[in-house]
Amino acid sequence: MFNWFSLDVIYYPVSGIMWLWYKLFAAILGPTNFFAWALSVMFLVFSLRALLYKPFVRQIRTTRQMQELQPQIKALQKKYGKDRQRMALEMQKLQREHGFNPILGCLPMLAQIPVFLGLYHVLRSFNRTQHGFGQLGLSVEENRATGNYFFSATDVGHFLDANLFGAPLSASMTQSSGLEAFKNFDFSRPAVIAVGIPLMVLAGIATYFNSRASVARQSPEAAANPQTAMMNKLALYVFPLGVVVGGPFLPIAIIIYWVSNNIWTFGQQHYVFGRIEKEEEAKKEEALVRRAANAPAPGVKPTKPKKGAPAATNGATAESTDEVGAEADIEPDAAPAKPADGGTTARTPRPGSRPKKRKR
Repeated sequence: MFNWFSLDVIYYPVSGIMWLWYKLFAAILGPTNFFAWALSVMFLVFSLRALLYKPFVRQIRTTRQMQELQPQIKALQKKYGKDRQRMALEMQKLQREHGFNPILGCLPMLAQIPVFLGLYHVLRSFNRTQHGFGQLGLSVEENRATGNYFFSATDVGHFLDANLFGAPLSASMTQSSGLEAFKNFDFSRPAVIAVGIPLMVLAGIATYFNSRASVARQSPEAAANPQTAMMNKLALYVFPLGVVVGGPFLPIAIIIYWVSNNIWTFGQQHYVFGRIEKEEEAKKEEALVRRAANAPAPGVKPTKPKKGAPAATNGATAESTDEVGAEADIEPDAAPAKPADGGTTARTPRPGSRPKKRKR
């Protein structure tokens, strides 16, 4: 029964989306087919990531904007390094001026945490024969007769019977109890290990390449930051190693979730970054076209307008240039006009000669 004051608000939506995809693939592959259940887990991930596409784009834009603001942030840290309160106020002011919201950058990552926990709980709830903290310890018959959120008791039985070479989806490589729930086939721990290890290694490799793609797109200023450099090392080496080390303790379905999530992230990153780079190139080309349209025509000198007079247009500038050119076309042999008062004209001295002093 649904309880609003519990984590059912997470478990029911997660199981509902997984149930829809399972029914679709079960109609094609069969209700007890391993790949029908595995694909339902993968498309649960894809559905979530599709819903979080716009927040993911905002996260990428926020990250790039954060890298662009690194010089200004360093200047604030240098100026107000000792005054933490003043530096926090100046940082908030800088973020408001540039429309920067760091919370939006964390939204896709934060939204995946409850989905991961919800999927882990739903997968564990298919097998409630285990004992211990948070376990019901049901008998095999009671477990198969109990539904699991959106999944009916029949669906629970089909999930327990689904396996790949004897490896069920909800089993882990180190599981020691609750194995009797898989009584309809010959459960084999070596089969679970044989299926789990390749998935575990694939999950670690996918995590590494995702981290590598993110680090490669960082600006030199951001990569030079000591905190960023430390986080890059964690993302490149510690996180992939953690997936490999923690893999034996996780159900196979969770490892499938991790692999599919990293595959989606890798493809989405390339698509979004390519789209953002095209937008930036289009803006640069538009700015160049606008600058070229506002530039004067070739060979035309811009005229400075007199004070109080309106600025001359390109047409007026061209006309004034034509007039100057027409005056320059006058023949040099034409005799200069004599002064009206009949006075003598001043002769220009020869090159290198000293000018003569006039007698008084």
